[in-house]
Amino acid sequence: MAKSQATFMKKQLEKNRQKKKEDKEQRKQERMQNSAGGDLDSMMAYVNEFGEITSTPPEKK
Repeated sequence: MAKSQATFMKKQLEKNRQKKKEDKEQRKQERMQNSAGGDLDSMMAYVNEFGEITSTPPEKK
């Protein structure tokens, strides 16, 4: 006797869900590895005495 079509479809759907979950996790790992970083120093911006935005802190006088 052959298995029912419903059982086969349930297995196929579960395989598809698992594959999507694995692909999503892989993309997440790739994004984390390729990120430029988010440390505070790289996000800081300073304004100099002329009102221009610079990435270097002002010199102490």
